[in-house]
This record gives sequence, structure tokens and C-alpha cells, in this order.
Amino acid sequence: MSETRNPARAQILDGIRRSLHRGDLTDTARLAVEQRLAVPPRGPVVARAQLPAAEKVALFCQWAEANNATVSRVAAADVPDEVSAYLARNNLPAEAAIAPSPQLERYDWTSQKLLNLRRGRGEARDQVSITGAFAGIAETGTLVMASGPDHPVSLNLLPDTHIVVLREGDIVSGYEEVWTMLRGRYGKNSMPRTVNTITGPSRTGDIEQAIELGAHGPRRMHIVVVHD
Repeated sequence: MSETRNPARAQILDGIRRSLHRGDLTDTARLAVEQRLAVPPRGPVVARAQLPAAEKVALFCQWAEANNATVSRVAAADVPDEVSAYLARNNLPAEAAIAPSPQLERYDWTSQKLLNLRRGRGEARDQVSITGAFAGIAETGTLVMASGPDHPVSLNLLPDTHIVVLREGDIVSGYEEVWTMLRGRYGKNSMPRTVNTITGPSRTGDIEQAIELGAHGPRRMHIVVVHD
């Protein structure tokens, strides 16, 4: 919508321009803005993550564990077994809310007869959630979650335990690659409503500078890294 058709918007933008001492938006300035939006510049690249694929995966796992997540590396056929084994190791119920994602439906969950899965968004009663991830970032061990019908945001936040299934091929070196991937997959006019970056379980140090897990979300995070 143009500024001419929306006087209130034009008034707000004029106020911002005046505060920046820019005056009216000239054709040259407008063209510069449009070019920047069309070809977004890339930010700084962290050297430690510029590695061959296998070393990049290892670096991601190292940083994820340093940030209080647990990590298992398995073949695709072993994903359901690893999820069931993790629940058993931690005395958790053999039931979970799972994202209704085609990515997760590739795995044979029916092979685990005692595992009860409910597909859909997270609810207050859920103790465990299982999701995929849009990407993993090697430089910090961070997971990137893109919201949508196949990945309700509530699964990232409500359950006490979050199990994430991440393919090795979705692990990138740094944050800048993630933004390029998002633009490429979704396009500028259909980006996901929410992009969450999650580094380990939820934590806070607000009380006496002592780290407390599970402050604003899951207190446990288990990442199942799947061999391509």
C-alpha cells in the first residue's frame, strides 16, 4: 500500500525520516533500499565453523552438548528405537506429542509397539514432544525451527522434554546460511510466521546467578542426529 493511500503510515515514516535527518525519500534512496531487499547482504562469517561436512556435524554435536543438550547419532532406521530408548533411560512415559511433519513420517514409528504418539500441537498435559528442525548451526550448536502446519510452535515450548530429529544434511556452518535457506525455501512473501533459534534446554540465571534449567520451556533437550 502506497504512502499516498495511507496518510497515517506516511506520517509515521515522515517522522522517522526527520529524526534521521534524511528528508524526503528520493528515487535514488528508494532504489538503494529496493536493491538491498532484493539481494540482502551477508553478515560476518565465523571461521571456526567453516569445515568439511563431517567435522561440521561433529562441531554441532560438541556445542549442543556444551549447552546442556544430549546428542545421539544414528542411522535413519534406528530413529524410533533411539527415541524409545531415550524415554526409557530417563524414566519418561512411552508417549509423546509429535509434529505432523512429512519429514518425521519417513521413520517407522510403528516398529515401537509400546510408543504412543499423538500428532498435533503441544498441550499442557504433554510431557514429551518430538519435532524435526529446519536446520542446525555448527558454530553454536543451535537448532532453527520454522513454524507452520507441520511444526506447531507449542511443541518447542510446552513439554518438559523436547526430542529433536535433525538430519546431518541440514547442519550448516553459521547463521547467515540459515537466512539464505529460509529465503530460498519459502520466498519473501511466504516466510514462516515464527523462526525460533534454540540452543540447549531452556535456562535462566536470574536468581543469584545460578543456572536453572526449564525456566521458560523444556528442561531436557535430546537431539537425534541422523546419518544421511
